[in-house]
Amino acid sequence: MAVMTPTSRYTEGAETRQDAQDAQVARGSQDVRGTGTGTGAPARATARRPRPRIWRGAVLALAGAYFIVPLVASFVFTVHVPGRGITFEAYTELLSADGFTESLLLSLGLAAATIALSLLLAVPALVAVRIGSPRLRPVVEVMCMLPLVVPPIALVTGITTVLRWGPDHLSRTPLYQTFIAVQNENFPVVLVLAYTVLALPFVYRSLDAGLRAVDVPTLVEAARSCGASWPYVVLRVLLPNLRASLAGAGFLTLALVLGEFTIASLLGFRPFAVWIVSISGAQARMSVAVSILSLLITWLLLIALSRAGTTPSTAAAAPATTSRKEP
Repeated sequence: MAVMTPTSRYTEGAETRQDAQDAQVARGSQDVRGTGTGTGAPARATARRPRPRIWRGAVLALAGAYFIVPLVASFVFTVHVPGRGITFEAYTELLSADGFTESLLLSLGLAAATIALSLLLAVPALVAVRIGSPRLRPVVEVMCMLPLVVPPIALVTGITTVLRWGPDHLSRTPLYQTFIAVQNENFPVVLVLAYTVLALPFVYRSLDAGLRAVDVPTLVEAARSCGASWPYVVLRVLLPNLRASLAGAGFLTLALVLGEFTIASLLGFRPFAVWIVSISGAQARMSVAVSILSLLITWLLLIALSRAGTTPSTAAAAPATTSRKEP
């Protein structure tokens, strides 16, 4: 029996490893031929492909039908007149209807003023609480969530009481003119104040989520250490990082203002939602046409706000290899 030398053992081990590698390559080629893929992945991994789930499509179809079918039925009601066929008079007469343009512009102006005032109140307060007084966060949260507890009818009753009390007791003071000015029908500031209170819960939740996702103390400390003033820190450092949250807050506030009816109606003003209800009794088809048009306008404005909140910065998208010189 021959003696095994170290060289022969090494040669035998190398041949064994080579045979194992050849067998593995052969199995991989069989898997590639069997699956028809050129990646060399095992057949077991490629065979377990996710099967299409029918219930997902069914749920999406039901949700789409829930929203689309009423809109289609409303559109058919506005364009189909029994005995006359298809006509678009409800839409052609809409632009020339009495009060349409004025009420729509009033609602858009109220929405813009409400968004600006609510953000002006909420952003500095939440930033100050986040940086300087974290223990006050539950107090601020409770104060901002109170409008969800108080019904709008109770809120408008309190506003009406104050508006009636002011002129009677302050007729000989400069505040009398203030009570008259906030009730101007061309632009009722009292509605802006009431809508700001109603929008506070939505604005707070949106901004609070954005502030939780950003390391505010580190950003503020870095900017202040570089000599930046507080207005610069808020406008140029924090607000760009809260762009999505600001867009979400404006999104919700705009939807709230355009659809609010109770407060404006009880206070005697006529924004867009009140105007739609006022013409619904005499001109049913036009009122439905206005509702469809208001939905389209609201969707377009909301899409614009969402796009403004998710637009990436062009400076951040610049390639990092621009300073690299070609040989």
